Amino acid sequence: MSENRQKKITIPGTLSVRELAQQMEISPIQIIKSLMTNGVMASINQQVDFDTAAIVAAELGFEAVLETQEAPQEKESGEIPLWRQVIADEAQDSLVTRAPVVAILGHVDHGKTSLLDAIRNANVAEGEAGGITQHIGAYQVEHNGRPITFLDTPGHAAFTAMRARGAQGADIVVLVVAADDGVMPQTKEAIAHAKAARVPILVALNKVDKANANPERVKNQLAEQGLVPDDWDGSTIVVPVSAKQRQGIDDLLEAILLVAENTDIRANPKGDVIGTVIEAELDKAKGAVATLLVQNGTLETGDIVVAGDAYGRLRALFDYRGRKVQKAGPSAPVSVMGLNGVPAAGDPFRVVDSEKEARQILEAHAESARQQAGPQKKATLEELFASYQRGETRDLRLIVKADVQGSLEPIVNSLTDLSKGDIKINVLHAETGNVGENDVMLASASQAIIVGFNVQAEVPARRLAEAEGISIRLYDIIYRLTEDVEKALKGMLAPEFTEKVTGKAEILMVIPISKVGKIAGCRVREGEVRRNARIRIYRGNDIVYEGEIASLKHEKEDVREVRSGFECGINVRNFHDFAAGDLIECFILEKTVVE
Repeated sequence: MSENRQKKITIPGTLSVRELAQQMEISPIQIIKSLMTNGVMASINQQVDFDTAAIVAAELGFEAVLETQEAPQEKESGEIPLWRQVIADEAQDSLVTRAPVVAILGHVDHGKTSLLDAIRNANVAEGEAGGITQHIGAYQVEHNGRPITFLDTPGHAAFTAMRARGAQGADIVVLVVAADDGVMPQTKEAIAHAKAARVPILVALNKVDKANANPERVKNQLAEQGLVPDDWDGSTIVVPVSAKQRQGIDDLLEAILLVAENTDIRANPKGDVIGTVIEAELDKAKGAVATLLVQNGTLETGDIVVAGDAYGRLRALFDYRGRKVQKAGPSAPVSVMGLNGVPAAGDPFRVVDSEKEARQILEAHAESARQQAGPQKKATLEELFASYQRGETRDLRLIVKADVQGSLEPIVNSLTDLSKGDIKINVLHAETGNVGENDVMLASASQAIIVGFNVQAEVPARRLAEAEGISIRLYDIIYRLTEDVEKALKGMLAPEFTEKVTGKAEILMVIPISKVGKIAGCRVREGEVRRNARIRIYRGNDIVYEGEIASLKHEKEDVREVRSGFECGINVRNFHDFAAGDLIECFILEKTVVE
C-alpha cells in the first residue's frame, strides 16, 4: 500500500468506472463500493467526472492528476495553424500590430455570454434557449481607440471541440470563473485548451457582486491549476468583474490590451490573405453564408476564396454589425456571400488568383482524401447505410441534423464520446438542414434514430416517419440531446405516449349483480368503447375515476367493442360507485413516434 500512496495516476475529465479501475490496477468492485459510500450509484460502464474520480482515488491511496492536452510537438508534427505559419514567413518590416483576437472560455453558467453582452452592450443571453450560447460568433469593440476582436464560443461541456478551436484561433484567452462557484471541470478543460494553444490566459472573476462570492478561494483553485494570480506574485492577471452589474468591464479591456502589448500580435495587411471560418450556414435567400476571421492580408469584395471544401467569388462582405463593407483587414470578422457550399467551422480559408486554381486545390484535397480513405464510397443513402451494416454489433445508430456546421461538429463529437461502454454510438449521417424524407428513408433502412438540433422535421418526412415507425427527436438545448441519447444507451429513455379518445358512453342506470358488484348500463354516444382500453368517469366536470375496463357485454355476450348508438354493460376494475348521468370516456395510449 505504501507504493500506492505515492503513486500518481493521470486521468481525463471523464472516464468510466472500468477505465478508472484499470488505471489503478484494482478490481472495479472496489471502485463501485467507494462510490456507494460517497452516495454515487454507478455501474462498471458508467462515466464519472474528474472530481468524483479524484475522491475515490484518494480513498484508495492514489493521487489523481487531470490529463491535459499539451502540444509540445507542434512544430515537429506540422500542427501549427496555417495562419501562424504564413505570418511567420512574412518579412518582419512588413508586419504591423493588429487587434488581439480574444476567446472567452469557461464553465457553463459562469457568465461568458453575459460578459460579452456587457462588453458589446447587446442583449444575447436572454434570447438564447437555456441561456447557453449555441453558435460561435465574432464581435469587435474599441477601448481607448484600440480595437479588440472577441470570439464568442459556446459554453456547454458538449462544445469542448468548439472551445478547443476557439483557443487555436485566438491570441488571448479570457477564462471566466464565477466567484461563487470556483474552478469546475469545464474550467479545467478550457485551461488545458489554452495551454495547448500556447496563448496567454487572463481570468475574469465574474459574479463578485454576489453575497456568497469567495474570490480568495477561487484564486487558490486557480493557483492549483498553474494560474497563479498576479497579486500572489504570479503571472496571471485576475480581474474582478460583474457582468450583470456592468462592473470591472473597463478594467478587463485594459488588461487585455496590456497582455496584447506584451505579446507579438502582428500581421501583414498587404500579405497573403488567410484566416479561419468562424461559422457557416445555408440561408434560403442568400445561399451559403460564412463568417470569416481574417488573420493576415486584407480580404476584399470580388476575391476568390477557398474555404474547406467550398470556394467562390465573394459577392458581398458585412461587418459584425451587419453593415456592408468593401474590405476587411487582419483580426476583422466579416460575414461573406458567394461560396458554392458550406465550409465547416474552424476550416482555414485563403484567397487565390482564379476559380481554376480554386478548383485545382479542392480536387487535390479530394484526391488526397480518397487515397487516405481507400476506395471512394458512393454517396447514395443505400451505399452509405451498407458501409455501416457490417456484422451483428450492439450499437445505437443515429442520424444527426443541425442548423449550422458550428453546432453539428461538437454534437457528433460529444455523441461519439458516449461510446465507451458495451453499446456504441454509430452516427450514420450528419448534416445541416431540416429533417427530410431522405433522412427518414436512411433511418428506416438502417433502424436508426433521427436527432435534430435547432431544426424542424418537414411535413413529408413526418408522415413517412409515422408510416415507417421512425423516431425523430428534436431539441433546442444541446445537453438535453446528449442526455437523452445517454439514457437511450442505458435503456432508461421511456417511450412517450399520447392519448387518443376512441369513444364516449353515458351511464343510463346502475345494475347491482351478486358476486360481481355494480355494472354500469350505458349507451355509447360517440365513437366506440373498447374492452382493452382505459377509461375516465366524469361526474359533471370532475373526474371521479380513471382506470381499466374489467369486462364489456352487449346483450349478455362478452364483446371486444361496442359502437355508437348501441347499449352495453361495463364492469370497471376496482370501482363501483357509478351514478346515472356519469359520462365514461374511453381512450388508448399510442406511442409517440415523431416529436
